Amino acid sequence: MAEPRLIEISPVTRVEGHGKVTIHLDANNQVDEARLHIVEFRGFERFIRGRLLWEVPVIVQRLCGICPVSHHLAAAKAMDVICGVDDLPPTAEKMRRLMHYGQVMQSHVLHFFHLAAPDLLFGFGAPAEKRNIFEVIKENPELGRRAIAMRKFGQDIIEATAGKKIHGTGAIPGGINRNLPVPARDAFLAVIDEMCLWAQDALALARRYTQEHDHLVAEFASFPSNHMSLVRDSDGALDLYHGKLRALNAVGGTIFEKLDYARYHEVLVEDVRPWSYMKFPFIKELGPEKGWYRVGPLARMNTVSFIDTPLANAALAELKQETSGAPNNSTLVNHWARMIEVLHCVEKIRELLHDPDLQGTDLRATGQRREEGTGVIEAPRGNLIHHYKVDENDTVTYCNLIVSTTHNNEGMNRAVKDVAVKHLSGQERITEGMLNHVEVAIRAYDPCLSCATHALGQMPLQIELFDADGGLLDSRQRSA
Repeated sequence: MAEPRLIEISPVTRVEGHGKVTIHLDANNQVDEARLHIVEFRGFERFIRGRLLWEVPVIVQRLCGICPVSHHLAAAKAMDVICGVDDLPPTAEKMRRLMHYGQVMQSHVLHFFHLAAPDLLFGFGAPAEKRNIFEVIKENPELGRRAIAMRKFGQDIIEATAGKKIHGTGAIPGGINRNLPVPARDAFLAVIDEMCLWAQDALALARRYTQEHDHLVAEFASFPSNHMSLVRDSDGALDLYHGKLRALNAVGGTIFEKLDYARYHEVLVEDVRPWSYMKFPFIKELGPEKGWYRVGPLARMNTVSFIDTPLANAALAELKQETSGAPNNSTLVNHWARMIEVLHCVEKIRELLHDPDLQGTDLRATGQRREEGTGVIEAPRGNLIHHYKVDENDTVTYCNLIVSTTHNNEGMNRAVKDVAVKHLSGQERITEGMLNHVEVAIRAYDPCLSCATHALGQMPLQIELFDADGGLLDSRQRSA
């Protein structure tokens, strides 16, 4: 049996939640298998049962402190259906959209600058003590200042529309419980042009990194896959708040088009594997081997026909030139796509701030009560599905959640194996920098493991290395 290898993971990994990676070596010291295990317990779908439907949009936010707005709005959309409301009053829908654009903006900015930038700016193999946001700020104070200010702007939008920056109460079944006061609108308008310029600069940074490291991007966790997202029903444009489901294969062929998301269960199957608490969805007609797919910023750029804001649409055209219009399957291009969406969100926020409907007073609609409802939204990390059933007493009897990171589960596992094979096979000594390559692949998806698995207690990220006989050579973990 081979001698134990040195495996050291430090500092705490830059993802939201807790997971474990195992790497298996064959008799020739080559990587045979590498898996991302999610070791947290999934409980929300069970304990939401028995709660009143009015409570759900607030309760489900506790899945996460990073993307609570996404769960808040997806649940609210499902409860709209149950309350018989198919069309919200203009003020309600536009306030929800404003909330959502603020959420996507702040989440993307957090990921790009705080979590991913240390790898991109300093290198995947840089010393662990160098790869953090404080070093980014030290090297480029203006970049750090902008990152903080942009995220604050997005959070301030959330606070103005939801009541709080985290775990707000703005969206209610059938509408919204507030409008946007004129003083708040004017305060946002005073800085929106600056936010737009900064978003363009951040996009240029992401684009420049991708183009200057084209060889790395092309080989790093790059593999063909299917892609799925919502698109606007009328014309296939990017719509982060509402639309129909579209799925394309790795070369751009249509798998399904303009599918009513209430029928998601007719086309998607949630597979279960014994070594992870997170499920593995796949497209039913293609089966588990060929039907897995990816969601998120890059998947959205691949599936949409265009973006309805001019600056972001021009950026999308430039991205698509990289692959001559075909879907882009390179994992690291997620960062470029993510910053296109930041620019799009800023453009949409500016558009909405000039809309007088935000000061309207018609905030909620009513309708004929139903027993079942599905709400789907494009969260920062990708497609998010909330599906509920309620009884005659307004009590939830069924809940199914498919969150963005769950959709991406197979893609992340394949990314882990791809990088492990390329960077760990045949190595006599496994260094921290080599292992960080594996984490960079996971991190590109901006995974939210707590959303996907709903932790009870504290679990660290753990990496284990096994020999060809299944013996544990070494294990390193990061404290929770």
